[in-house]
This record gives sequence, C-alpha cells and structure tokens, in this order.
Amino acid sequence: MPPFFAKKYALAAVCCLGLLASPLTFAAPTPEPGPLKMGIQPWLGYGQWYVAESHGLFKQHGLEKVELLNFAEDKDINAALASGQIDAANIATHTAMSMVSAGLPVKIVMLLDSSESADALLTTSDITSLKDLKGKQVAYEEGTTSDILLHSALSSVGLTLADIKPVPMPVSSAGTSLIAKRVSAAVTYEPYLSVAKSQDPSVKVLYSGHSDPGLISDVLVVRNDVLKNRPGQVAALIKSWDAALTHYQANKEADRAIIAKGVGASPDELKAAFDGVSYYSLADNKRLLGHDFSTETFQHVLKAATDAGLILAPVTPQQVIDASVVDGL
Repeated sequence: MPPFFAKKYALAAVCCLGLLASPLTFAAPTPEPGPLKMGIQPWLGYGQWYVAESHGLFKQHGLEKVELLNFAEDKDINAALASGQIDAANIATHTAMSMVSAGLPVKIVMLLDSSESADALLTTSDITSLKDLKGKQVAYEEGTTSDILLHSALSSVGLTLADIKPVPMPVSSAGTSLIAKRVSAAVTYEPYLSVAKSQDPSVKVLYSGHSDPGLISDVLVVRNDVLKNRPGQVAALIKSWDAALTHYQANKEADRAIIAKGVGASPDELKAAFDGVSYYSLADNKRLLGHDFSTETFQHVLKAATDAGLILAPVTPQQVIDASVVDGL
C-alpha cells in the first residue's frame, strides 16, 4: 500500500468503570517542560495532528515542543515505544491490544478515528450476501485492518476463514484481482475502493466499517511512565487534538489540504477516504472511551483480532485503557 495509507479498531460486564482509570485522581496540571515525541504513520485518520502543528495549537495549549516522528510499519512504532525512543503513538485499536498483550507498557488514552466506509469488502454481482462467500476465493492482506474486517464479516453470518478460500495479497492488489475475476471478493480500503468501483460498475460494497461501528478504528497510546510522570503533557496533547478538530470542522477544505500534504497525497486523491472516516472529539471520548468502547466495542475488536491470529494472549479493558485524562478534562 502507498506510504500515505500505511496504518492502519470489553468484558461482558465491568463492575466499576472507574477501574479503567489510573488509581490516582486526575487533575490536569500545567504541561511539564521538555519535548514530547509522538510516533505517527502517514494515514489521514491521524490528520488532526498536522492541523494542530500547522496552526500552532500545541504551543497554545502549553506544550513546549511536539515532535511528530514518521514510521512506516507497526513493528517500528512498537520497537520505538518499547525502547522509550517515543512517548506516544497513533495506532490501530487492535495494534494497541496486541502491544499490551505482548507486554508493552502503554495505555490507550484517546480514540482518534473510525472507518465508516473507507474499509470494505467488495464483490461483483454474482455475490449477493455474506453467506454466498462460502467456498469462494477472497483476497485480503493478512495482519491488517482488512484481515480483521473479513473475520468480523464472516463471523456475523456464522462463517469462519475455513469456510472460504483465502487469497492473501497486498491490499493494493485486492481490488484489481476482483475486477480481473481472479477472486469472488476482496477486502481493501481507500483509495483502492473508489478505483475498483470506477473501473467496474458491477463492483459493490457487501460489508464495511459502517456495518461494524468501531471495529476499524485508531487510538492514541502513551507509555505508562509518561502518563504517570507527565500527565500535563498528555492532557495538553488531547486538548490540542480537540482544538484541531474544531478548526477542521470550520475550515474543512483548507485543513484537508494540510492533512493531505502531511500524508503525501493530494486532497483529490483522498476525498473518498476523508468522507469515509469519522474523527472523535474530546466530547466523544468522554462519552465513549470509559463506557461503550470499553464495555462493548473492546470485546468485539478483541475477538476479531484474536480470530485473525493478531493477539496471542487475552487482554482486558483495565490493562489497555486509561480514561482518566479525557474524563478529567
């Protein structure tokens, strides 16, 4: 997949939502001095950081310096977090779960974005339902959000990967294989979705992120030691994102150009992708992170990621999520 699209989201009951927060009562202090280093991949879901940087919003919220460090793959961000080279990172929800499962000392502190129609399972006219996929060849990229979306789609109708004929390939090739009739279905994301549909009018969306809210989502994770020792910086970072999103909503065309430049593409190339992604505000996080996301969405993403073989040891919301910062702002 092109660099600008590298990326890339509970227990049945939680006795007390307060368990998701740190044991210390959170009060947003003044941001601590010094730089904050944040890992980022060139995916537009993380675009509000480019908006914040462009409009000086980090400094407006008291942050001395925020360094946005680009990484090409999850494994590189994982290594940087583990070694302390970066303080925070923007990653897919299932990647955060996988990191914690592997013992990496990080917490999800904010929901960033979710894919509503930018990730999808495509078919042609001969496939009319998910159950029709049984015995059919399906193209998708293993270990990615496409992998998780496919597992979720199959599970929703009582099927598993064993019921289809998996055809692993790069996400950039999946749509092409569908159009060439080499497979019966393909899981991919923008801009490849739009390209496939424009090249073959018979191509249609059978299942997408819209069918499964929150499944394909991204989060901000922070190292536990940073959360403990620099809570003011973490709070200011979250407020900077929210301020950027407010600016974006009022200046969409101009700020989309800023984001497109940040991820190395043109606004036209990303139009369908922008339209298919929903950003989370601070208010959204207050409503969801320590509540529905933790008690419902979390378990759903965990199951899909575990079924896909991306998480080897079970994790709980308490291990992965710290909602204290957003709840305290």
